[in-house]
Amino acid sequence: MKITFYGHASLGIQVSGKSILVDPYISANPKACHININELKPDYIFLTHAHQDHVLDVEYIMQNNPNAIIVSNYEVATHFGNKGLKNHPMNHGGSWKFDFGTVKYVNAVHSSSFADGTYGGNPGGFVIEGEHKNIYISGDTALTMDMKLIPMRTKLDLAIFPIGNNFTMDVEDAILASDFVECDKVLGCHYDTFGYIEINHEEAIRKFFNKGKDLMLLEIGESIEL
Repeated sequence: MKITFYGHASLGIQVSGKSILVDPYISANPKACHININELKPDYIFLTHAHQDHVLDVEYIMQNNPNAIIVSNYEVATHFGNKGLKNHPMNHGGSWKFDFGTVKYVNAVHSSSFADGTYGGNPGGFVIEGEHKNIYISGDTALTMDMKLIPMRTKLDLAIFPIGNNFTMDVEDAILASDFVECDKVLGCHYDTFGYIEINHEEAIRKFFNKGKDLMLLEIGESIEL
């Protein structure tokens, strides 16, 4: 399983020969100006919720990849389905076996609406089990006790958490979240994109290290393999 960071909360995941794009907000992010979204060829686009900084590039990318399938909550999936885009709707607690592995849609504590104010359903995250590696993408969320349910079903190899504070968890809460999901290997996201969520990288990494945990802060375009 290969994971590439495209800035903010945008990720690329290569698993079992399939390509997943998560929360594509790339074209309007000046920090990601070197990423050419025309080169992205996803088989699936996973959306944690409807906010513009997570769905901005969906329709453009789908123009180039009309067979890609949007996976999200019922409201977000239906929104794009009404535009003629392929989709697979999910809801909290439900799981589905895709051709690359099993995906479960889990709770997140946040808000969710499209740029025009249209209701975007309840936000969520994804637990992905594939290629004998399991990851949790929390989406934008506060620290929540529901995270403790995840390791009851799935042993994680990586947790992907927002750490920028203000709109989501901060670093300290992300450390607690890693305790809740019983995973000490964390990939940080949703930080530095704009002023509200700028962080001190060295301090964040040190705080995780002091708790015996590994926080990875990738450069935009950088990848890791599990």
